[in-house]
Amino acid sequence: MHSGAVASRSAEPKDSRESRNGSSPQLDAVSLAIIEQLQEDGRRPYAAIGKAVGLSEAAVRQRVQKLLDQGVMQIVAVTDPLTVGFRRQAMVGVNVEGDVEAVADALSAMSECEYVVMTAGSFDLMVEIVCEDDDHLLEVINKRIRAVPGVRSTESFVYLKLKKQTYMWGTR
Repeated sequence: MHSGAVASRSAEPKDSRESRNGSSPQLDAVSLAIIEQLQEDGRRPYAAIGKAVGLSEAAVRQRVQKLLDQGVMQIVAVTDPLTVGFRRQAMVGVNVEGDVEAVADALSAMSECEYVVMTAGSFDLMVEIVCEDDDHLLEVINKRIRAVPGVRSTESFVYLKLKKQTYMWGTR
């Protein structure tokens, strides 16, 4: 895969990504252009980004740090799970009794749960799990996820083949 800037999908509380007045950080056209440059190549030098967006290297460095501090983006290495020993991925739909946020927090604490989102529809939560193999997946779903207080039921969607995974949605 590649490394790049990605929008944060972390379990950080929402307010850690908000400005002091409680609203989302305001991004101007230059900040959006910097994000797009980093999404194309997370290792792109600040000087090259500056040339592309019309700022000095130092100004780009300051803006990138501000974007990181505000939680607008993260710069991470994105790997292909198969190449690093994780041969089984699944999306798990979770139905909850009671406090959905408490269950989401408990699942977010599990290292195998890469993506936890509260949803409207057939499931209260959708959880993406990355595991070493089928035995590991079974253990995570059966012994850990279903053991979380408030989990009423789960439905697993095992990935057979990953056809597309990008973080290049830009700044639309």
